[in-house]
Amino acid sequence: MLKNYLKITFAVLKRRKFFTFISLFGISFTLLVLVVITAFLDHLISSGYPEVNRERSLYIEKMMQEDTTKQGMRSGPVSLYFIQNYASKLTTPEKIGFGSYPNTINAYANQNKIKLLFKHTDANFWDITSFEFLEGKPYTQQNILNNDYVVVINDDTRDKYFGKGVSAVGKSIEIDNVNYRIIGVVRGCPITRVYVASDVYLPYTTAKRDQTKKDLNGSYLVFLLAKSPADFPKIKAEYQSIMKKVPIISEDKWFTPNKVNSTADTYVGSFLSQFTHSDGDTKKHYIYLAIFGFAFLFMSLPAINLVNVNISRIMERASEIGIRKAFGASSKVLTYQFIIENLILTLIGGLIAIILSVGVIFFINNSGLIPYADLAINWKVFLAAILVSLVFGLLSGVYPAWRMSKLQVVTALRGGE
Repeated sequence: MLKNYLKITFAVLKRRKFFTFISLFGISFTLLVLVVITAFLDHLISSGYPEVNRERSLYIEKMMQEDTTKQGMRSGPVSLYFIQNYASKLTTPEKIGFGSYPNTINAYANQNKIKLLFKHTDANFWDITSFEFLEGKPYTQQNILNNDYVVVINDDTRDKYFGKGVSAVGKSIEIDNVNYRIIGVVRGCPITRVYVASDVYLPYTTAKRDQTKKDLNGSYLVFLLAKSPADFPKIKAEYQSIMKKVPIISEDKWFTPNKVNSTADTYVGSFLSQFTHSDGDTKKHYIYLAIFGFAFLFMSLPAINLVNVNISRIMERASEIGIRKAFGASSKVLTYQFIIENLILTLIGGLIAIILSVGVIFFINNSGLIPYADLAINWKVFLAAILVSLVFGLLSGVYPAWRMSKLQVVTALRGGE
């Protein structure tokens, strides 16, 4: 019986090319968009080179100071003063490191200006991240104590400054009119990993900003590496106990805060905290619900359209159905036939979608639109999308099939009128 269903299905798909094209386009395009968007979100949120420890890391991303009497507020990254005197006192994390947010700077090679991203970090930054060193090694705590003017650059900067593939370790690079000795070359990472991405990495002791300024706001992000995610509540609690001891300090005579607040959050939570002004991890479920809701609505719209297409397709086949019923085909057999046609259409659409998705993701990774992009298909999401599509395909075929299978033979032979 199944073999007969399949034969009839493929015959119908080939005979009614317009309906087949409309159905396949709706299914494959929907899955293509969903897979590519999911791949990009996965690229942004999940662990990846060089942040392979993201799943067991917390981030102190900002310090918020408030003047509740004048309704004033200042919010931004934390200062070196705060890190050295308070954040570094945490004992629960396995390791504590920090780095500045990337800023742009100019370098010159053969009279050509090169715009670079630079980041100041401590030595622990290299232990918390997992950069692949193509040449040399990272700077150490001893380099920082010695106030050495050393630098780690990525391979793209090396190729632009010295020539593609030319060894750079031991050579000098001039950045902002200062000469630095190159101590290591790393494989670069996409700028979408904003907490770690840069073209050049410098010891924080080489920063021109006043390092002794007693202020809570600065330009740094703190990385807290836990032994496991199970330690997150302990780290958060310890950090809040330290925050209670932080004195309110401001060297700005125009702003006199009387309240300070800062949280240690997971990667996703650290972004949400920018909008919630609280622990972003407590709001993560909202964003996941929003993403799920968007995906559900996005997939339900073509499913609704598919119902209308199926009704039109089945009404066009009313005479065929009348003849089959006249020769003894039952309503059950006809219903199964239409359902199987829908499921096969969905599977073919899914196959087309996966081929197109591989092509689109390959293009994005190799086009240079996002340097060092490493997007990949999330197979769990794709399989779930196929399963949902099959359910929608089943539902979009059941009603039209049931409706047509109930037609009287004479009515069906007249075209379903």
